[in-house]
Amino acid sequence: MKYQVTWGPRAEEMLTDIWLVAADRKAVTQASHWLEQQLAFKPLELGESRASSVQRVAFRPPLGIEFEVIEHDKRVVVQGVFAAT
Repeated sequence: MKYQVTWGPRAEEMLTDIWLVAADRKAVTQASHWLEQQLAFKPLELGESRASSVQRVAFRPPLGIEFEVIEHDKRVVVQGVFAAT
């Protein structure tokens, strides 16, 4: 089952900020694309849980993301993005 992936406004701003200062913008773009693809098909298997099993964090250098899985709606909301090495 495919999940709908949305990036919250804060996450979009953070991703833009990271991309603008990145030495390798292509790597940032590829990492965000890879993460989004994983979130669409198996979000509860991606990364590790935080406050609960649906609050998760995942890494694909040079990025890391914080996201929430809303299982009953088959949705994933990316809430934050950060630089990760």
